[in-house]
Amino acid sequence: MKRIIIIGTTGSGKSTLAKTLATKLSYPYIQLDSLFWKADWQGEDDLEFFKKIESTVSADHWIIDGNYGRTHHLTWNKADTVIWIDLPFALTFYQNFTRSLKRAIVRKELWPGTGNRESFLRMFSRDSILLWLIKTYKTNKQRYEARLNDPEFAHIKFHRLISRRAIRKFLNSINP
Repeated sequence: MKRIIIIGTTGSGKSTLAKTLATKLSYPYIQLDSLFWKADWQGEDDLEFFKKIESTVSADHWIIDGNYGRTHHLTWNKADTVIWIDLPFALTFYQNFTRSLKRAIVRKELWPGTGNRESFLRMFSRDSILLWLIKTYKTNKQRYEARLNDPEFAHIKFHRLISRRAIRKFLNSINP
């Protein structure tokens, strides 16, 4: 495990697992959201976004978290490991809701220099991360299941973690 991608629907715990694993393995941690989001919730254009990703995946070791399907041609071909956090919808929704609620209360900037913060208004708007979860949960699951069996990615070792217990067990199995 040298080049690791962590995937899962929003709120599944990708960033938490990625940070923990990066610390345990002493690998650089790359959050695709931090490369994509600019001030005022404006996204980076693909050309610049792809350049940022290309420069990070040229290293020998890394851990990336994120679900940007349009970047897979840059990351999946270089990855040797994909960890899919595939928690049940109710648990994922709960985690997403409580995370969003905490962020709305604390108002901490999500990505340094962007000024982007969660708010109660945003939580219940059409830009809501909760609504995004509801819209993408099923399609993400179908897309990731297809990738598990895609011969193009036969070089990748897949780990599908379906519970918090499985996540803890996986982390405990990693020896740096």
